[in-house]
Amino acid sequence: MNTLSTRRRDRRWMKLAGTGIAVIGVLAASACAPADPATASSTPAAQPASNLPAGDTSHGADNFYTSDRVTVEKVTFQNQYRMNVTGNLFVPRDVDRNATHPAMVVGHPMGAVKEQSANLYATKMAEQGFVALSLDLSFWGDSDGEPRNAVAPDIYAEDFSAGVDFLRTQPFVDTERIGALGICGSGSFVISAAKIDPRIKAVATVSMYDMGGANRNGLGHSVTLEQRKAILEQAAQQRDVEFSGGPTEYTSGTPEQLTDQSTAVEREFYDFYRTARGNSPDTTTHPTLSSNVKFMNFYPFTDIETISPRPMLFIAGENAHSREFSEEAYRLAGDRKELVIVPGAGHVDLYDRVNLIPFDKLTEFFTQNLT
Repeated sequence: MNTLSTRRRDRRWMKLAGTGIAVIGVLAASACAPADPATASSTPAAQPASNLPAGDTSHGADNFYTSDRVTVEKVTFQNQYRMNVTGNLFVPRDVDRNATHPAMVVGHPMGAVKEQSANLYATKMAEQGFVALSLDLSFWGDSDGEPRNAVAPDIYAEDFSAGVDFLRTQPFVDTERIGALGICGSGSFVISAAKIDPRIKAVATVSMYDMGGANRNGLGHSVTLEQRKAILEQAAQQRDVEFSGGPTEYTSGTPEQLTDQSTAVEREFYDFYRTARGNSPDTTTHPTLSSNVKFMNFYPFTDIETISPRPMLFIAGENAHSREFSEEAYRLAGDRKELVIVPGAGHVDLYDRVNLIPFDKLTEFFTQNLT
C-alpha cells in the first residue's frame, strides 16, 4: 500500500468528518476537550518546554496541592489483563493502621493523568480520613498499555475494579467500605465498573462526560448520523495505514495553540492543560485516531439503574458544557441518587478550583454511605 496516498485519502476523510468532529467537541482526550482533526499528526504534539503561561488560578485553583496531613506512596498493581496499573496511595498521616478504614479509587479526566485533578481529590479526601487511591488509566501516564493513548473503555473500567482489588489487600482498608470517584471521562468509566462490580459501594462523579454519548451524538445531540459514519470511515482508513506500518495518527484533545477562532470550550481546557495551572509533561491529551471510535460502542448509562441500592452522587457546574451528562445519568439512575449543581462553575472549574469544588458534599456522601 502506498502510505503517502493513503494518508492523503485520510486527509480527505478528515475534511469530510471535520464538521462532525468539531461539533462533537469531545472525541476523547483531555477531559474530552475538542480539537480540529485536520490538525491530527503522526506524533503527539509536545508540551511547551518552558515559559508556560500561569493560567487562571482564581477561586483557589490548586491542582498540585499537597498536604502534610497525608502520606503518599506510589504503587503498582495488575488489572485482570495482567497490565500494570500505577497509582498513588494517599493515607491520613494519623490513621490507625491496626484498624480498618473506608477507602476509594479516584480517576482522572479522559486523556489526563493522575497528577491532573485525581491527586488533588485524593489528597483532599485523605485529609477527611479516607484512604484514597488515584490511578493512571491503562495506556496513559505511568500505567501499561500499547500503543500509548489508545482508547479502550472496557479496560478503563477494569482499572477501577483493579484499584478495588488492590485496596482490598491493604490491612488498614475495610473491604466492605470502598467507593469510587470519577472526574470527567472517568465518571463514565466508574459507572461502567460499578454496574458489574458490587464491591464498589458508593459512586460519585464530578463534571462527568458520558464518553459514549459524547462521541456518538455530540453535545446536545448535535451530530448527524452521516457525520458519525464519516468519523467511523476515517478511523477505519487509519487502521489500514497503521496495519501496513504507517504512522499512528492522533486526534482531539486540548489544542496546542489558541487562535482567533478558538471556541470558549477550547479556551477553557487550554487554560488548564497548557498552562502552569495544570500542565503535566506525562500526557499530550491526544488519543489515537483509529481507537477513539471505540467510544461509540460504549454505553455507560445502559442499566445504570441496576447499581441501586448503592448510592450515586452526580456533581456538575451550573455553567458546564457537560452538565447534560450528569443530568441524564441522574434521571436514569435508580434509588438513592443525588444531583448537585455548583453555582457559577464551569466544567474545568471543578478540576482544581478548591473554592468551588464541594469537598464537604463529597465527604458527607462517602461518610454516610461507606458505613
